[in-house]
Amino acid sequence: MNERSLMPASEPDPKGQWLDRFVSDNALTEARPQQKLIDVSVIRGILFRQRWLIAGVICAALLIGLVLTLLVTPMYEARSSVRIEPYVPAIVEGQDLEGYVPPNQIYNFLSTQSAIITSRSLARTVAENMNLAERDDFFPEDFDESRPSSVSDEQWNAHKLEGATSILQSSVEAEMSPDNWIIEIAYRSDDPAFAAEAANAYADAFATMELESSLESNEYAQEYLTEQIATTRARLQEAEQQANNYARANGIITQPVTGVEDDLTSMTLTGANLADINSRVAAARAQRIEAEQRWRSIENLPAAQLAEAQNNSLLQGLISERTNKRTELDQLRQRLLDGHPEIVGVLQQIETLDSQINSTSANIKAAIRSDYTVARNREEALRAQLSSATGDTLEEQDRRVEYGVLEREAQALQNQLEALLARYNQLSTAGNVQSDTITLLDYATVPEAPYAPSLPQNLGLALVLGIAIAGGLAVLRETMDNRVRSLEGVEDRTGLRLLGHTPYLAGDDMDFESSNKFGPLMEAYASIHATIDFLIPQDNAVIQLTSSQAGEGKSTTSVILAELFAGVGRKTLLIDADFRRPSIPTILDIQKPKAGLLDVLLGRSPLHSAIIKGVHENLDIIPVVEKPANATEVIGSSQFKDFVDQCRREYSLVIIDSAPVLGLADAPLLSRVVDGTIFVMEANKVSFGQIRFALRRLQASGGKPIGGILTKYRALEAGESYNYQYAYYEYGNDGKTA
Repeated sequence: MNERSLMPASEPDPKGQWLDRFVSDNALTEARPQQKLIDVSVIRGILFRQRWLIAGVICAALLIGLVLTLLVTPMYEARSSVRIEPYVPAIVEGQDLEGYVPPNQIYNFLSTQSAIITSRSLARTVAENMNLAERDDFFPEDFDESRPSSVSDEQWNAHKLEGATSILQSSVEAEMSPDNWIIEIAYRSDDPAFAAEAANAYADAFATMELESSLESNEYAQEYLTEQIATTRARLQEAEQQANNYARANGIITQPVTGVEDDLTSMTLTGANLADINSRVAAARAQRIEAEQRWRSIENLPAAQLAEAQNNSLLQGLISERTNKRTELDQLRQRLLDGHPEIVGVLQQIETLDSQINSTSANIKAAIRSDYTVARNREEALRAQLSSATGDTLEEQDRRVEYGVLEREAQALQNQLEALLARYNQLSTAGNVQSDTITLLDYATVPEAPYAPSLPQNLGLALVLGIAIAGGLAVLRETMDNRVRSLEGVEDRTGLRLLGHTPYLAGDDMDFESSNKFGPLMEAYASIHATIDFLIPQDNAVIQLTSSQAGEGKSTTSVILAELFAGVGRKTLLIDADFRRPSIPTILDIQKPKAGLLDVLLGRSPLHSAIIKGVHENLDIIPVVEKPANATEVIGSSQFKDFVDQCRREYSLVIIDSAPVLGLADAPLLSRVVDGTIFVMEANKVSFGQIRFALRRLQASGGKPIGGILTKYRALEAGESYNYQYAYYEYGNDGKTA
């Protein structure tokens, strides 16, 4: 729903109420931040606006690149190559002195070799091998003329050698490939023959240096091992003598353990005696336990019930004979009385047999107890011997601690001596075997064409740098340029609603386009007219047109809008209130009347005498005929307010063309008595800062800006297509369909 629908069409809206609603809801909004990180139209606009700067900088960069390329001395590059073998198989044992290169460190190994090639040490070796200090073709012809008189020949040659070394180091490069173990040695010089010679000298020196380094390392290792062997042998002899002397002094006699060759595990006599007694004590303990258990189990049993008694043949014979005698006694009692001599004799025999049986059974049980007693006594005796042997052994252990230290030191020295001798034998065998870690692969040939300078490469680099510099300068200029360029920028950066825009026209085309109702200019103003007509009430509306500064098109806009409103039947009054620079009669090419706006305000002439009629149907114009001495006092007077109220009552729409805002107080004072102010801005001329300052002045004075009109808008300057922006204005004029 819009403002116009809020009121009846037949009733005029009370003064200011429609504008208050419009301002609060639609006209002035808080400036919105840009939401796009990259706006293609903005970039396109920058490129178009700064096209001459960008083209000039790029052309200058290309020209400089061309001149520098033609002035630079041609340089030639020669390449030799060497092959690196990190995993050379050892021909003989001991050839692995340089160590093993793990697979994850192959790149580091190759990088190290490349660094060696570009090192100052190798450059000095090459300079010495090529005898550059004595070559006149290497140094400039006037180089010897700079020699100080106080410098000797030897010092001068050393100085030349250092200079040659620096030149070689700065001219050589080592390039390694990620796909193989080949390093290319590139040397660059303005002399192609010398470039090839130096590249080959580098390859030879690099391969030779690796061999010499290997031989030197082997020789050093042999010398070092010889010294270590002699030192270790002397220390071993001393350590063995100390261990032997200590054993003699402390009575430590060792004997080897069966099946063990290590002398450190040998046992002393005291230790062997302790071990023997300990085993005998264990056996005696077992016998005593067995005898004791046997005795405890039979201690309370009758002797006749013992298994030993039942298995004793003598005892069993006596029992059998007693049984026979008892049988014989029973038979005799059947025939004889107990006092009979035969019965008495048999009873005596049975008694004798019982005595013998009891005595034999008791002896058997006593023998078991005697076995237990003997076993116990034997265990106690052995325990006493074990305690004595243990004390002797503990005392000997205290002495063997020191003896063990001496023996271990001697054994360690023995092992070290054996390892040194084995390593020395390996190095002696591998000493004269050449390593194949570095192999010369290809010699360099004399280059036929220079590698630098490259005209396409230099021009490409100049183009890139020129684009970068031009882009930086363009962005810098755009950053410092705060002028209005695009349509979106008006609302985003000022908060002022954009009512429309008009295209840019050259001065020669202005008259034609203003008379062409279907041209781009008039179509644009028609769109603006429709927007304003939608926002303001149908009757008794007073609007003001102003701008930040002069020349932005506010007067032209006032005239065209007045004609458009009059053309739709609205009774319109156009007032030229720009006392500083009145221009409406000039724009319309009409003759000024005798009385003007100032005469009406001062009461010297009636209103109808200052009105120009006949320019357009329903359009009246009040021009400025005489400029006042103080325009600010005139506009701020009560007579001017009464004049505006009178015009409001007599016309459907009053359009007032006022002076610019900046530097003058006319427009802010005038904004107090009108219903709303339309702000006219010229694209690519006025800055956002000027617009915001002017709007603040209007609002501070009580003005009510209802929107803005962007004039002289250039689509290409804003980064948009002109046809895309304005083709719809001419829809149907050329017979084409949209």
